[in-house]
Amino acid sequence: MNALLTQLRALVGDAHVLTHDDPATDLSAWEQDWRKRAHGRALAVVRPGSTDEVAGVVKACVAARVSIVPQGGNTGMVVGSVPDDTGTQVVLSLSRMKAVRELDAANLTITVEAGCVLQELQETAERAELLFPLSLAAEGSCTIGGNLATNAGGTQVVRYGNTRDLCLGLEVVTAQGQIWHGLGGLRKDNTGYDLRNLFVGSEGTLGIITAATLKLYPRPAARLTAWTAVPSLDAAVELLGLAHQHLGAGLTGFEVMGQFALSLVNKHFSQLRVPLWRDTPYCVLLENSDSESEAHARAQFERLLETALEREVLNDAVVAENLAQAQQLWHIRESIPLAQAEEGLNIKHDISVPVSRIPAFCHETDALLQREIPGVRLVNFGHLGDGNLHYNVQAPEGTDGPLFLKSYEEKVNSLVFDAVKRYHGSISAEHGIGSLKVGKLPLYKDPVAMALMRQIKLSLDPLNLLNPGRVIEP
Repeated sequence: MNALLTQLRALVGDAHVLTHDDPATDLSAWEQDWRKRAHGRALAVVRPGSTDEVAGVVKACVAARVSIVPQGGNTGMVVGSVPDDTGTQVVLSLSRMKAVRELDAANLTITVEAGCVLQELQETAERAELLFPLSLAAEGSCTIGGNLATNAGGTQVVRYGNTRDLCLGLEVVTAQGQIWHGLGGLRKDNTGYDLRNLFVGSEGTLGIITAATLKLYPRPAARLTAWTAVPSLDAAVELLGLAHQHLGAGLTGFEVMGQFALSLVNKHFSQLRVPLWRDTPYCVLLENSDSESEAHARAQFERLLETALEREVLNDAVVAENLAQAQQLWHIRESIPLAQAEEGLNIKHDISVPVSRIPAFCHETDALLQREIPGVRLVNFGHLGDGNLHYNVQAPEGTDGPLFLKSYEEKVNSLVFDAVKRYHGSISAEHGIGSLKVGKLPLYKDPVAMALMRQIKLSLDPLNLLNPGRVIEP
């Protein structure tokens, strides 16, 4: 291993190969996932500064038969980017590769390196009076490489799609250390297999994304946000249908939040002043992005809300009067995971079900969990507009959180995932598989699809050195 470390230092510089040999070096930021579900030990953390350096690191590791764990901002939810505890894996951090290589306003594209932080990309587009629409709670620290590797979703999927839908090209270092130059910003390129979509969502198991060409959009002339109280999930689904009818492509956000989820925000972040939550089982947050004017957007919103009130699919509504109020409402939504963490350890699910079946799924699964685990509390919220719920399970009040996870996590996961399967859904909508769900995936995914995935992995990474133990078991 010393020979490998010497070679890595020669490739990227002594300062960018971090090991435990230096007692002053703390590697916990790279070795522990942000949810503190896992803590590994790396042979080294290597921080290349260019695609050529990434390729060199991969070739050196392949020659030494040392596995590589690619890592972006390390904000993932499924323990997919931290090393195991053997002390034999190299963490390849792309944090130094953060340049904006090109912004092509006429082509509505931007090319950035994998370590570019999402918020910095958003701000670069905004300075050019353009929009990069991907929006996540972790946007101040997550990176584009990680967003692509996990096919991140977020709050704008109902209009713009997942990260996959925003990507036009990639630069990738293969498991053999070759470089695929595929950064063309073409919207039409029908010349064979779509390699781009093979690497997007593969969680670093097939290749290492080093740069991407991404879509930009004209900035909307106006954005309006409304917070509504709805009497049921069925009403929320009906409101979504009305929003599609009245707003069309202007509907850029549609988030549902259960009463208990909002009560946690009210409890732990009372300064946020959560509206309308006390007397309704669910609230919905809508966003209307208009290409004409704020007056046009507001008139659309008013017609939508009037129709919804007439049909009794909402009880009350608040429309933000300015950008600051809109940001405050979105901040409440984004604070739900933080409030849940303040309440204690919990069992998280990131599931998708056809929108039409979400009310029945929740009704059945809520009752099932409450019957099997008396007192359990359900933190249900998420992107109803695209059928994605964060269907989380909190321990009964007063219960020890770690003991609850140890005693019930396997049972709860099986109950929820079995229900997802019955409703023809997916056990992972936007967070990925990582190592947390790798053992569950074969139970809930089509066996032919699993076989094809194994063949792809074997073909592209025959030595199983890229992020082993993630997404798919050998």
